[in-house]
Amino acid sequence: MPRLTEVQLRAIKPSGEIKRYHDERGLYLEVSKAGGKYWRRRYRFDGKEKRLSLGAWPEVSLKEAREKSDEARRLLKSGIDPSTAQKKSAGRPEGPTFREVADEWRTNRGNVWAVTHAATVESRLRLFVYPEFGDQSIRDIAPTDVLAMLRKIEARQALETASRTLGICSMVFRYGVGIGAVSSDPCRDLRGVLVPHKSKPFAALTKPKDVGVLMLAIDGYMGSAVVRAALLFSALVFCRPGEVRHAEWREINFDAKEWVIPEEKMKAGREHRVPLSRQALDVLLGIREITGDGKYVFPSQRGASRPLSENGVRVALRTMGYDNTQMTAHGFRSMASTLLNELGYRADVIEAQLAHKSSDKIRAIYNRAQYLEERRHLMQQWADYLDSLRSLAAQGRKVDNWL
Repeated sequence: MPRLTEVQLRAIKPSGEIKRYHDERGLYLEVSKAGGKYWRRRYRFDGKEKRLSLGAWPEVSLKEAREKSDEARRLLKSGIDPSTAQKKSAGRPEGPTFREVADEWRTNRGNVWAVTHAATVESRLRLFVYPEFGDQSIRDIAPTDVLAMLRKIEARQALETASRTLGICSMVFRYGVGIGAVSSDPCRDLRGVLVPHKSKPFAALTKPKDVGVLMLAIDGYMGSAVVRAALLFSALVFCRPGEVRHAEWREINFDAKEWVIPEEKMKAGREHRVPLSRQALDVLLGIREITGDGKYVFPSQRGASRPLSENGVRVALRTMGYDNTQMTAHGFRSMASTLLNELGYRADVIEAQLAHKSSDKIRAIYNRAQYLEERRHLMQQWADYLDSLRSLAAQGRKVDNWL
């Protein structure tokens, strides 16, 4: 098997799943779902297969990773466990670090997470948690250590982020309890300590006349054709922004008039079928002439191997005159939900199309099958309704009573 090169390492892109690229003598590069690149070495000690963390690329170069791997091999020949030696040389007590437990937890959970969620978890760990106590033995971390880290996040007025980061840490500690790395979860004593926060709903246009004007604005958007198509498609299918940005051509079934989003991309971890209206199919057929040779329906301007940036639709809305208090990329969902409910469509059908997670798994599976034909009708009616709002707005008519 050929050895890795620095050129190959630079060319490796995130694929939405955990991948491993082997070098030699047990050394390999593990690429996370979100694109993080970590050096690992497999080895056996006392009859057990183990894994040694050697740092992240590019902070640790290929040459340095090989040198660390060679040192581990020399220790093994001397009857020394490289993991134990690594911890002792770093001045840490024996036992896995928080980062090591978190890496194992993420690896085990990664197959049921959506790509965007996996990226968010990895980002919060890397930005907030690891710099504070990532390399400490997990059994030595006290509630006060976690709280000090959270207070720094709160100081930035990111109260919801602090709460969610606490939840991530708690899940890592609970996983550590399960594998015997730590005796208890120190986060359990911090639930009432954080500054309370109230979640703000995503801004959305929900008055018919405003939606008509928005659709006209999308038609007149003079920026990228890809972004304009993503805006229009978002309005028509009202899926989550991350799902739209990561849409792939292989997921589009033109014959069945469906977009089938695989479970690993869905927040609820279940495959989601999106019936495509005539108008949504027209958007796809139009953009296929531009992006159809690539992987993503809406690729990044930086390269077809990347999906559209999460800022793409947001910046376009700002360019069209909508600030963050008026309309957001996520607001297309609230816009559709509000108006469809006001139009009298069945709430269960709307919720099924929004792919909201049901606490009753059996009922959720039943509803997905039961409501599919109703959802096909709903999606075409919604697209036709948007056309009517656009037409009325173009005519300059008063539309206070369109409903």
